[in-house]
Order: sequence, then C-alpha cells, then structure tokens
Amino acid sequence: MDSTSTDKEVSSELLPFLRVYKDGSVERLTGSPIVPPSPEDPETGVSSKDITISEDPNITARIYLPKAQPDQKLPVLVYFHGGGFCFESAYSLVETKLMNSLVSEAKIVAISIEYRLAPEHPLPIPHEDCWAALNWVASHSSSSGVVVNNEPWLTTHGDFKRLFIGGDSAGANLAHYTLMRAGNESLHGDHADGGVVKILGAFQTHPYFWGSKPVGSETGVREEREKLAPFRVWEYLNPTASDGIDNVMVNPVGPGKPSLSMLGCSRLLVGVAQLDVLRERGIWYVNAVKESGFQGEVELVEVEGEDHAFHILKYESENASKMIKRLASFLLK
Repeated sequence: MDSTSTDKEVSSELLPFLRVYKDGSVERLTGSPIVPPSPEDPETGVSSKDITISEDPNITARIYLPKAQPDQKLPVLVYFHGGGFCFESAYSLVETKLMNSLVSEAKIVAISIEYRLAPEHPLPIPHEDCWAALNWVASHSSSSGVVVNNEPWLTTHGDFKRLFIGGDSAGANLAHYTLMRAGNESLHGDHADGGVVKILGAFQTHPYFWGSKPVGSETGVREEREKLAPFRVWEYLNPTASDGIDNVMVNPVGPGKPSLSMLGCSRLLVGVAQLDVLRERGIWYVNAVKESGFQGEVELVEVEGEDHAFHILKYESENASKMIKRLASFLLK
C-alpha cells in the first residue's frame, strides 16, 4: 500500500478490490504485478512487445508472436483481460503467462488489450475501447495499406480470415459485447479479394454475467445474492444503470434485449469452472445462445474441482495446462 494513502480521506470502497479517495485517486488492492514484455520468453520462446493503438483515447496493448514463424500467416487473437472492469492489466504477470502459453501452444499472433479501467473511466468506456481496438487490428487487413500506428507483426503475420476474440470473466463480458456489435456493424478492414473482415470464432472463459433472478442451481434470497461479488461490482460501478443488475450489459437475456442470434462469429466456446459462482450463468448463456437461433457452432467446456479464472491465477497447475491446450485446439480447428 502507498504510504501516503493513510493520510488521505476515503470517498468510497469496493473491497477487496479497490479504494477511491476524495482527491480522485484510486488505490487498487488486488491484481498481480506488472511485468515487462520479452524479446524471447525463456519458457516458451514467445516474443512480446508493448504498442500504442490510440493516443486519444489512450488505448495500448501487448502483442505476442510465437517462435520461428518467418513470413508465415497465423491466426489472430484479440484478447480482453478480466478484473471486474476495474483492476488487472494486459501487462500483469498472470496475463502475460497466459498469453505466452497460449501463443506458444496455438502458434498464433495474439494482442492483449489494455483498455481503460473503471471507475476513472466509467462503463461503457472499457467496452468502447475494446471495440476500437478490434477495429484497429482488423484495419491491418485493408488492401489500402493505410493504418494509423501500423503494427508490422500484424501486417506480416496476421491471417485475417482466421480472426478470433477471447476474454476471461469481465473480459468475456467485453467479448460478448464486441460480438454483438460485430453482428450489427462491419469491422474496419477488408481482404485482398474484397471480402470484409469477420470474426471467425470467440472464446469466453468464466463469463461475467448476472441478474436479479437465480438461474440453474443458483440459490439465495435477494439480500444474500446482493452480497456476492458479481452484484457488488456492478452496483458499485453502475449505480444508476437502467434496469440495475438486469441491464443488458450484465444480463444479456430477457424481454426487449437483442437476440443472441446476432452474435458476430461462426464458432463460440464458453468455459466454466465447477466451483465458480459464475458457473450457472455461463451454462445459462450457452443454452440461451443455442435457443436463440444462432447459426454457428456453440460448445461448453466445464472443468471440475476448479474455481474462477483458475487457468490464469494457477497457471502452473495441470488443469491450467489442459485448459490452455483446449483453447489452443479451438483456435486451430
């Protein structure tokens, strides 16, 4: 903790995640340490570097390239990290470990987006940043060759007919938002043959969705459910959101909400963990997509005996390794 923080007056708290002071500063109380990129990761041989997507607004990213891929075209993954929209980073230790492992296993180009965090940047700013970042990535496919802040790793190695997005927890929520938007809007890019850039597939691990009414095996009266982290995070970040915890950004299913048949991809994988409080929501989401008339492939993967974000937080475990391999096989299918 910053030694000066004890001298400042607290405005509000979202424990155990963050504390906001009356001077406007935010102290994040959780999350793994920030680590630098590496020209060649000693464990995987993956290269990484930090890049700027946009200066106004400020959106950056960490991009990854597998070892020994001279001039080879590779699938492209745009990834959104988790952290309740308000903590963690594309530059953190656990996210970097995840990306190194996945890029090494799947032989892809991956770009992990450093979107701006709430509460300094209220929702839906993180969602808008992720959409802007995806469009910037897609623009590298353009036959015009005109890209602001052009990234050579994307133009040299990116196969934009194999474009994927992915995310964990809040990042999976961001992925869902991006997919819904991609189902209604074209991405800023085109193939050399004139075809538009589309998202081939997406994975969402332990997606952050919630709602006022229990689904599946969820239990508890309203007062008990409102003590759980999914509700508290949303209530803190979005106290005036229309429909409250049933707002479309956190509860995508229900009367008057856009049909999930509009998801802008042809393949979807959703991962859940047996001990995760969000497990039932992930299963509910998969069933809702299947029932919506969505024309693509939908797959549910459940890991027994594990909790939320286990493949990220327990990156050295056997189950984490298996999950990375499962995600890699999805990207290579």
